[in-house]
Amino acid sequence: MELLVRYRTLFSVSLLLLLRAGISLEQDVGALSLSPLPFIVLHGIGDACRNEGLARFTQVLMVMTGADGYCIEIGDGMSDSFFMRLDKQADIVCEQVKSIKALQNGYNMVGLSQGNVIGRAVIEYCEDAPPVNNFVSLGGPHAGIAAVPLCRALILCRLLDAIIIRLGVYSSYVQNNFAPTGFVKIPTDMEGYYRGCLFLPKLNNELPESRNETYKQRLSSINYLALIKFEADAVLYPADTAWFGFFGANDFRKVLPAVETDLYKEDWIGLKTLDEAGRVAFLSVPGGHLAITEAEMQEMVVPYLLPNFQPSHLPGYYY
Repeated sequence: MELLVRYRTLFSVSLLLLLRAGISLEQDVGALSLSPLPFIVLHGIGDACRNEGLARFTQVLMVMTGADGYCIEIGDGMSDSFFMRLDKQADIVCEQVKSIKALQNGYNMVGLSQGNVIGRAVIEYCEDAPPVNNFVSLGGPHAGIAAVPLCRALILCRLLDAIIIRLGVYSSYVQNNFAPTGFVKIPTDMEGYYRGCLFLPKLNNELPESRNETYKQRLSSINYLALIKFEADAVLYPADTAWFGFFGANDFRKVLPAVETDLYKEDWIGLKTLDEAGRVAFLSVPGGHLAITEAEMQEMVVPYLLPNFQPSHLPGYYY
């Protein structure tokens, strides 16, 4: 699948190139007068903490904020991010955050694309976990993606694409073996989605018969949620999924903003609760998927990782 190839490129290479452009490592001493909470970074599909771009991304955030940062790896990173079910990936992260002593008094979370839904699963599901303070989401497929991009390059991903098309994205085999299908939501096949998708319906509390109030309570207990959308995103379809926006049922034409979705209006996961309390920022940058510049990082990511964070002066669209 092109999903596999493009995610790998966009997650590892573009971040590295942008960061190599030269990030200022100076920081306002006053902003660091209090000890900042540590933060974790959850990477996307096809990436790994050992990759230069991601390692650099984590290191730069550490220097900018003065905080300890931890890139959380799942298995071997790259292949497990493709082939391990997302709920199992979330279980691994859950155990890791509970085992890191520095996180036990609370921490901030930074998610990159697929890493965002894994991170949100940790917030909603992880029992006896340390509290998450702020969650910064960069290009997260929170409301799902409406298509799995086709692969035109590597023989392996062409084979995987053929398997998915042949068996169906909501078949048991595909759902259990190809991680990103866990957040594929086809507007014209909502019955198949509710019946067969193994991850996103639970994460978003979409199923009335199994709706869990605890998920809502846990997500709405964080302090701030920053949702960063990439305006020229060609990986997430639609790009507004990064803001919890999505197509209406049986409709590929109009993307509903978050506030017009049932998830928001009925407050299934606490997004409305957070938003009405002024604790959600809808931010955007003009680039492609995860193409964020130095200035944009300093403006939209770093403030949420500082101890004296004040949202009133930040840019962003608040519903």
